[in-house]
Amino acid sequence: MTVLIAGAGIGGLTMALSLHQIGVPARIFEAVPEIRPLGVGINVQPHAVRELEELGLLPALDATGLRTKEVAYYSSHGGLIWSEPRGRDAGYNWPQFSIHRGRLQMLLLEAVRERLGPDAIRTGVSVEAFRDSGDGIEVDLAEHRDGQVRPLGQAQGSLLIAADGIHSRARAILYPDEGKPAWGGTVMWRGVTSGPRFLTGRTMAMAGCKARKFVCYPIADEGDAGSTINWICDLQFPQDYLWNREDWNRPGKLEDFLPRFADWHFPWLDVPEIIRTASYVYEYPMVDRDPLPAWTRGRMTLMGDAAHSMYPIGSNGASQAILDARVLAREILAQGQTPAALAAYEAERRPVTTKIVLANRADGPDKVLDIVEERAPDGFGHIDEVLSRDELVEAASAYKRIAGFDKDALNVRPPIVPATAAKSA
Repeated sequence: MTVLIAGAGIGGLTMALSLHQIGVPARIFEAVPEIRPLGVGINVQPHAVRELEELGLLPALDATGLRTKEVAYYSSHGGLIWSEPRGRDAGYNWPQFSIHRGRLQMLLLEAVRERLGPDAIRTGVSVEAFRDSGDGIEVDLAEHRDGQVRPLGQAQGSLLIAADGIHSRARAILYPDEGKPAWGGTVMWRGVTSGPRFLTGRTMAMAGCKARKFVCYPIADEGDAGSTINWICDLQFPQDYLWNREDWNRPGKLEDFLPRFADWHFPWLDVPEIIRTASYVYEYPMVDRDPLPAWTRGRMTLMGDAAHSMYPIGSNGASQAILDARVLAREILAQGQTPAALAAYEAERRPVTTKIVLANRADGPDKVLDIVEERAPDGFGHIDEVLSRDELVEAASAYKRIAGFDKDALNVRPPIVPATAAKSA
């Protein structure tokens, strides 16, 4: 039978490719009528790049994004706190990529259509409800248009994988009283600017602290013109501030945040100039959802943001969705298209992602910025005056262990989906 997937985001598309790899038919239902390359930049960590490489997608990643060479942390005054190499430059067997989220989605979408066929994805159709039906599952389909919901009948499959995002319909069915995503008090403005190369030319840089932070990294090379820079400005507000709302594509207004960064003229980058010359800016609150006690009901389970939406700290949202897909494919290969496979997947992935959600709420690897701001609010001559090297190393290493991309452990771990699995199911 066919596995049904709700959602054609990064997680859902990776799930379809992984099922195809093990010889299991898959069909995706996506609510939007047309899948377009929306969003801004993201980072894909080496543990997720490994999985995409094992799906044969490394050449496409190189053609679409940039291999990240370094991550660097700076104070609000532009002083260097910590820097370290990333990807292959750090000794991983796989690179890290900085890439436009929409272009990554299009890369995966093209691979799904090529490998599974053009009819594998049905757009403009949402999964509204589901119910077990003996040895399979039945879902109700609908079209949402102009504020109206039009039923589109049913579909049958062996399993339903709900990869339908932070506003997941399947999650709402499991937990009808959960309510809206939780806002932690931070508003983000995200933009893309054609600007100069900075630092190594492929550095992911973070400056400031939780109350006021700037993050930037290149996502494309523009030759002599420099690079396409993805950037994020964070500002913290009181919990009762009226900005507690959600809209992932609302245009941002420079006057709402640029004044707070107006004097950030660092030797390695002129921050206000990068903000002012952006091609576009979006504004939305930083939100997540509380970890759940269970993801699975019968022949349905959650994955990606539907299961564990997290703050965009530590660059792990997309990476964890990719890992979800690979672990779930492995369990389906081992146990068939059964509830037992879903249970085994959840038993492995839910505790891990719960730790990451909570770590990101505590600022994850960016916590080092908050410590420096607290200890040296007026700046420092050298970071040794503020933090020891041992503290810096542990701050960098602890998050990698939690998120599953500790270099030594990753390099020796066997593949999640066995290399001999292709077409064997």
